[in-house]
Amino acid sequence: MEKMYSIGIDYGTESGRVLLVDIGNGEVIAEHVTGYPYGVMDERLPHSGKILEPDWALQHPDDYMEVLRRSVPEVLRLAGIDAGQVIGIGIDFTACTVLPVDESGVPLCELEELRDEPHAYVKLWKHHAAQDEANRINQIAERRGERFLSRYGGKTSSEWMAAKAWQLLNEAPALYERTHRFMEAVDWVVLQMTDSSARNSCCAGYKAFWHKEEGYPSASFFRELDPRLEHLVKDKLQGDVVSLGAKAGELTEKAAAMMGLRAGTAVAAGIIDAHSGVPGTGAVQSGQMVMAMGTSLCHMLLSDKEIHVEGICGVVEDGIIPGLFGYEAGQPAVGDIFAWFVEQGVPAYVEQAAEDDGISVHGWLERQACELRPGQHGLLALDWWNGNRTVLVDADLSGMIVGLTLQTKPEEIYRCLLEATAFGTRTIIENFEQAGLAIHELFACGGLPQRNELLMQIYADVTRREIKIAESTQTPALGAAMFGAVAAGKERGGYSSIEEAAARMARVREQMYKPIEANSIVYDQLYAEYCRLHELFGRGGSAVMKQLKRIRLQQEERSAAL
Repeated sequence: MEKMYSIGIDYGTESGRVLLVDIGNGEVIAEHVTGYPYGVMDERLPHSGKILEPDWALQHPDDYMEVLRRSVPEVLRLAGIDAGQVIGIGIDFTACTVLPVDESGVPLCELEELRDEPHAYVKLWKHHAAQDEANRINQIAERRGERFLSRYGGKTSSEWMAAKAWQLLNEAPALYERTHRFMEAVDWVVLQMTDSSARNSCCAGYKAFWHKEEGYPSASFFRELDPRLEHLVKDKLQGDVVSLGAKAGELTEKAAAMMGLRAGTAVAAGIIDAHSGVPGTGAVQSGQMVMAMGTSLCHMLLSDKEIHVEGICGVVEDGIIPGLFGYEAGQPAVGDIFAWFVEQGVPAYVEQAAEDDGISVHGWLERQACELRPGQHGLLALDWWNGNRTVLVDADLSGMIVGLTLQTKPEEIYRCLLEATAFGTRTIIENFEQAGLAIHELFACGGLPQRNELLMQIYADVTRREIKIAESTQTPALGAAMFGAVAAGKERGGYSSIEEAAARMARVREQMYKPIEANSIVYDQLYAEYCRLHELFGRGGSAVMKQLKRIRLQQEERSAAL
């Protein structure tokens, strides 16, 4: 019997990865990564060099097409299979990653006259310059008693669709008028592949306030935000919402020729990258939580009941696994914090020592940090280098380290930062449990669990939980491939449900991380102090972080005006 395959396409922050997967057993036959030529634009635009303001993060949509042009044909070449053996394609994406398009679906930044307009580009998930709009959304939704607000823990985010669209309206009203639709990047890619303008229920539910029964918030709510936003949903968010696992469309002749595939191949509705990692890990049951650990960290919890939880990113019925409520929480910087320290805070002697030992700076710091006992460095950090997503939901917060002395070593700071992110995760877990949601199993996937054993042991010690690690190093892409197989359906050799696909295609490692009691006792003490700092700087006891940010912005504006 001829083998059948599906393709999973994982669009990350810096690159796109394509997997070709055997749908019979989940084996990855071939993979290829395409780095984004334009990359993340957070300082200046690519053509004119126009300077971007603080908290901006943009991308160019042609980077996404380059992944289709390069990586899809390459996995077929590497595997040496016939294109007709690929029955389905699934796509996951960072979110909320938004772009404005015209009537033909062309991104506004690709129009010659708009290529030097920042608002014409893709706003990446970590674009935080819409915080003022997010604050206003939260204030008015709370005053009106809007039902949707409780599904997002009482606060919405500057990272999400409405805040980003409103920022564009406020700062570039003429461009807003030229925008035919605001699209999630994953839906835009599906549009390029299928000519289908459907929106996926995952992004719509978690990032655009859409509800399975209630739809989007009312026009009267958007009118109270701003009279110009009254028809945002009707005019700018058009398109049917398609459920996860459904077929969004089929490859067009044009897209098939570009990708080296067959026209008519099933394309699944898109999904958020972290959420795709849940079935990619094999988690499909109530009480299972998956931590997708990379530059940021997303915590996805499956449950058979809906409870409103403070500060979460959202709860969406069928949002991750059909038939269950999917909860999302998260930390907007984890791997990014470690990378920041390696790039900006490590002295030359560490770089030289790592080079002499033939290992990376990360590896050298991890090795040295392993020699330290919990608490031995005398340091404690708040992990808010990129703001706080859960449970405080405040992008204006910033990072902090307490306890530095003239004797502090780089490896001590490094371990302190690892621990800080683990403390942040513990606050999220406890927040769910205090709300009445059970967490029976904890899984981890993504790049960090595969290469940083110290980090995972710290997480087990801090949370006092066993942590199971996904066998696949590319769980979001694997999960996307599973959804591609489900979109194809049994009639084409695929699966009838994501649970069926996960049972055949996902697995975890035999190795797991178990808490060490002696370490956990010390971490309990450190966590208590972390919580005190968390409340002091995060709940309004001290506004120093926000005051520092205000002063910085004022001075930058003065410098720019000179």
